[in-house]
Amino acid sequence: MYEIKVKSSFSAAHNLKNYKGKCEHLHGHNWAVEAVFRYVALDKVGMAIDFRLAKKLLKGVTEKLDHSYLNDLKLTRRLNPTSENMARFIYDSIKKKNKNIYLIAVWENDNSCATYIEE
Repeated sequence: MYEIKVKSSFSAAHNLKNYKGKCEHLHGHNWAVEAVFRYVALDKVGMAIDFRLAKKLLKGVTEKLDHSYLNDLKLTRRLNPTSENMARFIYDSIKKKNKNIYLIAVWENDNSCATYIEE
């Protein structure tokens, strides 16, 4: 099994709905996102997936989120924009274009990460 990991980032604001604490108020993060793709075999060049293509798939989603207020985006309006929900949203968005997506990890800061893996 081969795993390919690429990273991207975006800056966005949000506030958590139905939450009591600081995060119920408007605040922002410089989010870091890791995408892991899994392949059983390599192509004729010897690659699972070209890093350039993997980055393009991830960047295609993170660019739509960058410099936004996640609560108001049409894409995410129905979600409570928690890190967990953002990880699932990014995963589902990439899966529409590449079935080999394995996991998405969304980092709000250097110490806090939520990961989504479909099982």
